[in-house]
Amino acid sequence: MIRTLLAQVKEFKKVAILTPVCMLGEVVCEMIIPILMGRIVDNGVMAGDVSYIIRTGGVMVVVALLGLTAGILGGFFAARAGAGLARNLRKAMHDNIQTFSFSNIDHFSTSSLVTRLTTDVTNIQNAFMMILRRAMRAPSTMIVAMVMSFIISPRLASIYLAAVAVLAVFMVFMMSTTTRYFKRVFEKYDEMNESVQENVSAIRVVKAYVREDYENSKFRKAAENIYEMFIRAELRVVSIAPFMMMIVYACILLISWFGAHMIVSDTLTTGNLMSLLTYCMNILMSLMMLSMIFIMITMSEASARRIAEVINEKSSLTNPENPIMEVPDGSIRFEDVDFSYHPGSAEPVLKDVNLDIRSGESIGIIGGTGSAKSSLVNLVSRLYDVTQGRILVGGHDVRAYDMDVLRGQVAVVLQKNVLFSGTIYENLRWGDENATDEECRRACRLACADEFIEKMPEGYDTYIEQGGTNVSGGQKQRLCIARALLKKPKILILDDSTSAVDTATDAKIRRAFAEEIPDTTRLIIAQRVSSVQNCDRIIVMDNGRIDGFGTHEELLAGNRIYREVYESQTGAGADADFDKPA
Repeated sequence: MIRTLLAQVKEFKKVAILTPVCMLGEVVCEMIIPILMGRIVDNGVMAGDVSYIIRTGGVMVVVALLGLTAGILGGFFAARAGAGLARNLRKAMHDNIQTFSFSNIDHFSTSSLVTRLTTDVTNIQNAFMMILRRAMRAPSTMIVAMVMSFIISPRLASIYLAAVAVLAVFMVFMMSTTTRYFKRVFEKYDEMNESVQENVSAIRVVKAYVREDYENSKFRKAAENIYEMFIRAELRVVSIAPFMMMIVYACILLISWFGAHMIVSDTLTTGNLMSLLTYCMNILMSLMMLSMIFIMITMSEASARRIAEVINEKSSLTNPENPIMEVPDGSIRFEDVDFSYHPGSAEPVLKDVNLDIRSGESIGIIGGTGSAKSSLVNLVSRLYDVTQGRILVGGHDVRAYDMDVLRGQVAVVLQKNVLFSGTIYENLRWGDENATDEECRRACRLACADEFIEKMPEGYDTYIEQGGTNVSGGQKQRLCIARALLKKPKILILDDSTSAVDTATDAKIRRAFAEEIPDTTRLIIAQRVSSVQNCDRIIVMDNGRIDGFGTHEELLAGNRIYREVYESQTGAGADADFDKPA
């Protein structure tokens, strides 16, 4: 875990090393000042030597300025190193997330990933800055001050040693009891972020069903859980302060008492007593500083583990050693395919699937909810790997291709597609970043999107709001179809992607596909029989199995499920549905 995080310091190693060096310089300067103060008292004030006071005071000013400079540089270097580490951690996590397969993404919830990229990284940034500055300053201050105290008076310095031992034991005990609360608090952060994400993304549904009070209650509960966890942890943390202050004042009283007796007996000078009192405060304040470091490390330990999990996560899908870099054609073949989302599942999602689809064919796919239609097509572009059997695209196993090459030749249009903030042109060029304006317009004509784009005041330069909120569902689907067509794919998958358009537009889109991209294999998932009846062949899915595969006429004559659904949708039969038994 530590190695994973430190590997992201990268180009900020220099400033990360300079920070503790500067802090050490500041400590040395601070430790010199009490000695100079003691000398001023003993050799200047007591002897009435004004010139000695002025000379030594001048040296103190120079030392103080040097310490100030070292402290400022240390703060500057620490800020750069901390911010740089945070930047690199976020980039490393984001870059690795982009390589995740769907099964990897399923392992981490979206809200958890957001927390790790934000709150967790901020915790690590603060902890790293504190460690660079305080972790060098506090121990070195304590050690140097202890050594100087023993040089001045071993007898009085032994009081410090006893106090430090007592405080160290107490801190270790309190930190061990606090750790478990900070570990649990970040799990509660995930729950709160999940509540916010659901609420914001589904705000229209929330308002439509007047569920604002319910969502407020759910968020309040999540926030309350975080509050309670932090209160429990902080109560243990703040209990350290009174105990430490009691030890500090006890040390001052004991040193003052014994020191006064030693001055009377001429075994200690007044200046040395002043130096010892200053060192006493330095030692005990350093110990308090160390306690703050332990608290920060305790808080950030859970964050560090969560960040390391994301960075070290390996995609379940990898390229072979010598991948195939070209997809010959759009032919698809399923051979004895079984598939489960989770290894070891009792019942596979797809069972014993065998298909042979020729390049350029138009294949319709229909079936009830949960019949695994989407799971079937997700395997074609290797978004998941089959559990058993194999899938061939262009005559080669999909696992033999370079994944970017394979997915570059498979375009997918989902029912719920996403448009990104930017102009229509910018959204279309997700399909091909080098597409010309004319190529974009042609793709929109094929998808019947030109009809509404040209009516917009700014046409293809119209700005699309985040998530496509300023276009309708049908317009969004047609823009997504045009975007997919710009990829010029060998395989085009339409996953119920015309559900929000009228039947006339649906027919236009299908006719344009047949005329303009005849060599592209089209897999069309639909709920309407009219959307697939003109396909070359149609797959009927039922409970993860292929119940029928043939032309519209063949299935109408020989497949019970297809016939009943057709009759229900055309009014030729009794009430029937994909999800109801005959």
